[in-house]
Amino acid sequence: MKNFFLILLSLVLLVPQAFAAEPVTYNKELDGFNYPFDVKTFNFNSQKTDLAMRYMDIGNKDAKKVMVLLHGKNFSGYYWEQVANDLLKSGYRVIIPDQIGFGKSTKPDFYQYSFGQLALNTKLLLDSLQINQFELVGHSMGGILATTFAVNYPSAVSKLILINPIGLEDYSQYVQFKDVNFFYKNELGKTLDKARNYQKANYYDGKWSSEYEKLLVPLQGMLAGDDWPIVAWNNALTYGPIFSENLVDRFSQITSETVLIIGTRDQTGPGRGWLKEGVTRKLGEYKKLGVNAHQLIKGSTLIELEGLGHMPQIEDYPVFIKAFHQAIAE
Repeated sequence: MKNFFLILLSLVLLVPQAFAAEPVTYNKELDGFNYPFDVKTFNFNSQKTDLAMRYMDIGNKDAKKVMVLLHGKNFSGYYWEQVANDLLKSGYRVIIPDQIGFGKSTKPDFYQYSFGQLALNTKLLLDSLQINQFELVGHSMGGILATTFAVNYPSAVSKLILINPIGLEDYSQYVQFKDVNFFYKNELGKTLDKARNYQKANYYDGKWSSEYEKLLVPLQGMLAGDDWPIVAWNNALTYGPIFSENLVDRFSQITSETVLIIGTRDQTGPGRGWLKEGVTRKLGEYKKLGVNAHQLIKGSTLIELEGLGHMPQIEDYPVFIKAFHQAIAE
């Protein structure tokens, strides 16, 4: 009888291991990870390379109102789900592209990234859909891209909405130039814990939730997959334009109606870990940076979200969406 209970105990201990879920893995184009809406493909050639730009196109194709949502650097189009659903209720057609190098889009072996190039890629996509005018929204790095697009193609953008964009200060003035190898090494050393801890500290004021964790699933799967080196390489390459292109100089060139939505607790300051010798500036003071951008962009509107950080649309959606609807109505 004693032996019987020992065998039974061993089986109980083994069962969880036998039926444990396999770690999720994704390739460089996130095959197997479901986006909230159907994903389509725009094929085009750029820099002598055939590329596939993935995007979501939702809502009535004959809608009079069109909005384009541009993602930040650490995410891709999937994180716009709640915003897109709200826009659908308001009668919008919504376009959500994954930029080349991000999400489900192509990760080239070699590509000269610039915000001018990404803006052109996006313009080609919208031209293929015969969308000539729209409201343009950019969050974080997507804010640099949206601003570049609005300056390069002013007649296409009826309204520009920037949500905690990076680039509100000229990093090249304060930060040492780094070779792409520096960023590549950092990306190869990335772990899920490091990403979680960074976002917890910098996005969510030291807090964490299951909703925040869901946004890390694509990263978790790519880190576990065989394609992480090429994903890491593209992640590294896209740091180049962030540190070399001056968004502040473009503010005076914006002619589109512009609304800034700024979570004032945000302290995102790319490059603060390698400042130039003698630089004492504190990067990422969004309480000041939002006001300065508002003053530089003629006729712009500033909506401040007190107590929220870099991801207001995730951190406190009810507060954010109220501000977002105000921005649309401005």
